[in-house]
Amino acid sequence: MSIIGTIVVGFIVGLLARALKPGDDRLGIIMTTVLGIAGAFIARYAGQAMGLYGANEPAGWIASVIGAVVLLFIFSMVRGRSRH
Repeated sequence: MSIIGTIVVGFIVGLLARALKPGDDRLGIIMTTVLGIAGAFIARYAGQAMGLYGANEPAGWIASVIGAVVLLFIFSMVRGRSRH
């Protein structure tokens, strides 16, 4: 997939993850895109570790969104600790 395609998919996955997780996350467009791309990478490597995906197989949409939601929860927990 091209770089532009990866960015677009990452943005869509990031938007879906932010819509599914309750609360105000205050992320901009760039951080939402990075969140989606990172979620897809986490889903891919976790899926490979569990034997769900092959070596060159990308993660699916649902797995990518789940990975991004997990990252969003971790980000919220870390940011919440630093504010106190």
